Amino acid sequence: MQKLLLGIDAVSTFIGKAAAWAVVGLTALICWEVFSRYALNNPHAWVLDAQIMLYGTMFMLAGAYTLAKNGHVRGDVLYGFFSPRVQAGLDLLLYVLFFLPGVLAMTWAGWTYAQESLAIREQTFSATPLPLYPFKFVIPLAGAVLLLQGLAEIARCVICLRQGAWPRRGEDVEEVDVEKLKEMVHVNDSDLQVPAPASAAQGGKP
Repeated sequence: MQKLLLGIDAVSTFIGKAAAWAVVGLTALICWEVFSRYALNNPHAWVLDAQIMLYGTMFMLAGAYTLAKNGHVRGDVLYGFFSPRVQAGLDLLLYVLFFLPGVLAMTWAGWTYAQESLAIREQTFSATPLPLYPFKFVIPLAGAVLLLQGLAEIARCVICLRQGAWPRRGEDVEEVDVEKLKEMVHVNDSDLQVPAPASAAQGGKP
């Protein structure tokens, strides 16, 4: 079971990191359009639509990745003080009552929405229209991946309720923990203290 959960985490992580590359294209597109608009006096009507689609793709496909890393914001300030079993019980209840119905509805409606867009070859409403239906298929894709990751989180809740501890997650790039870094390089706080100058130690006397 643990290998399966970590495998689902890996899929969500891969898709999230792949979608993150959209920020490179988004940044390049914005810089090029600013230069073209103000330096060359040649704006492009389709650039704004492309920016919105790139940002939307990156944002939506990052949902499962964030859930895999337990990075979504929690509104309950008391949650961190509860025992793992109480946390798992609350999470399981909220997943069943809110997460599953919402994500299932988004995935189902998104698939219908995308098919209808494809059927009419929907385009953006601008002077230079772009095909919109490929972007619409991001909605059910993001919903399906988020649903898969949500099922993995529900399984983690059940495991925690049985064992009394959360199963481990896959490791990823995180903020630097200074204390862990000190342990890794075998450095103590005393090693980092700067010795006082000899003149200061002698009270400033020559």
